[in-house]
Amino acid sequence: MISFQDVSKRYPTGFEALNRLTFRIDRGEMVFITGHSGAGKSTLLKLIAAIERPSRGQIVIDNRNVTNLSRRRIPLLRRKVGLVFQNYQLLHDRTVFDNVALPLVIAGVPQPEVRKRTRAALHKLGLLKRENALPITLSGGEQQRVSIARAVVNRPPILLADEPTGNLDPALSEEIMQLLEQFNQVGVTVLVASHAIDLISRFNKRIITLQNGRLMRPEADEQPRTAGAL
Repeated sequence: MISFQDVSKRYPTGFEALNRLTFRIDRGEMVFITGHSGAGKSTLLKLIAAIERPSRGQIVIDNRNVTNLSRRRIPLLRRKVGLVFQNYQLLHDRTVFDNVALPLVIAGVPQPEVRKRTRAALHKLGLLKRENALPITLSGGEQQRVSIARAVVNRPPILLADEPTGNLDPALSEEIMQLLEQFNQVGVTVLVASHAIDLISRFNKRIITLQNGRLMRPEADEQPRTAGAL
């Protein structure tokens, strides 16, 4: 499903965020990516979503090499990828409904289908009664639920979450992780970048550990099965 082959990312400043990563994530797998602050977790997710481009190596998603994807084709790739951020990135002058519906509106989905799918996503995340509220009136946990609903409303096969519990207390953090796991259970490939080792260790999922932009030895990763290194 997702394959990194000798991938590096060096920024114009000379900082090397990732150094020669090679690994594979299977379709329908849920994987945690961890490491210290600045280890390269966010950069890795940005490469998958084509927000950043690798400096070397190849990235293959769903059997398609996306390393040098043209600008014209990037939107097509991103329709396959849902993004969840630590700081939610909601539009505070739009209602909860409008925030969640935005990816469908951008994709040109007919309005009746927009309403149907947006309300289905809100229902799944327990937010239907809050559809007319503004984000500023919501708790942190509710805002993160809105972010997740927006990420999945387009039914993407891949869901990326970058420190989705970083601003939440322990109880809400576990609740959000469980929600992400629920989407994985219905076949979505889920990657979660998190430094919360105590939390992610409670889930029986593979953990990829980065250190200074490098992939630690597979045998050093905590995982329930053989690592997916190529």
